[in-house]
Amino acid sequence: MVGKVKRLKKITDCLLSVAFYICILIIGWLVLQTTCFTTFTIPSDSMAPTLQAGDRILVNKWIMGARIFNIWDALEDKEVKIHRLPGVGKVKRNDVLVFNFPYPAKQDSLAMDVMLYYVKRCIALPGDTLEIRNGFYRIRGTEEELGNIAAQRRISGLTENNLRGVVMESFPWSKRLGWTIKEFGPLPVPAEGQVVSLDSTSILFYQHIIRYEQKKKLSLRDKLVYLGDSLIREYRFRENYYFVSGDNMENSRDSRYWGLLPESYIVGKATRIWKSEDPADGHIRWDRVWKGIK
Repeated sequence: MVGKVKRLKKITDCLLSVAFYICILIIGWLVLQTTCFTTFTIPSDSMAPTLQAGDRILVNKWIMGARIFNIWDALEDKEVKIHRLPGVGKVKRNDVLVFNFPYPAKQDSLAMDVMLYYVKRCIALPGDTLEIRNGFYRIRGTEEELGNIAAQRRISGLTENNLRGVVMESFPWSKRLGWTIKEFGPLPVPAEGQVVSLDSTSILFYQHIIRYEQKKKLSLRDKLVYLGDSLIREYRFRENYYFVSGDNMENSRDSRYWGLLPESYIVGKATRIWKSEDPADGHIRWDRVWKGIK
């Protein structure tokens, strides 16, 4: 009887030890996912040929620093305060970013959908002035090639008689400006602390993000801008913003159509494809496994 008790105690101790180490592994994995790296599956071809549907990518959170916020409030669509851990670098032009989509339908401001993630390429950084000329991205003061050049050539070749189903009209959707994905800007991309003058034109660029930052009604009356009941002639931004684009530009819902991306909505930089499955048959695409993302 004593021997059976000892064996039972030994088995119990062993099971408790295994359960303890499994808990440690789970906690460690959750901490790693929260603070260092996470993974996402690519659902569409909007970043083709760089990323294809079925690619599973690693996202580096160290560069900007991992985000900390109340996930339960976010899931209930409540307003959340987003904080970041210290990062080890900065986002650069042409980096591929994963972020929460900031412009839900039927809203005149930004809102974070914690369950909806996009992956796009960074074209313009905070403080840049962006233009699109004949379909090609340009940043004032630099000759750097930006985005998918082959796709920009295809956009450049589009004519009124040969649009191939591509939506040409673009952000900020103003007939007066007449911007398109072929001729766009100049658009100054705001940096934290940057001050801009506000008028009937510039308010078209920034109205959504000012409402997002201030949580107040913004209106235009007699070509003057009002925040709540206060007349404002300039505005100082509280956050950095970015302009992002899909590599498959003819089939990508990106900043050309919905505007600027707040820094706080960025999860991290996509760095590597760790696995890739063909959605049609589930077969592994071995030529894409552990492929770096550039």
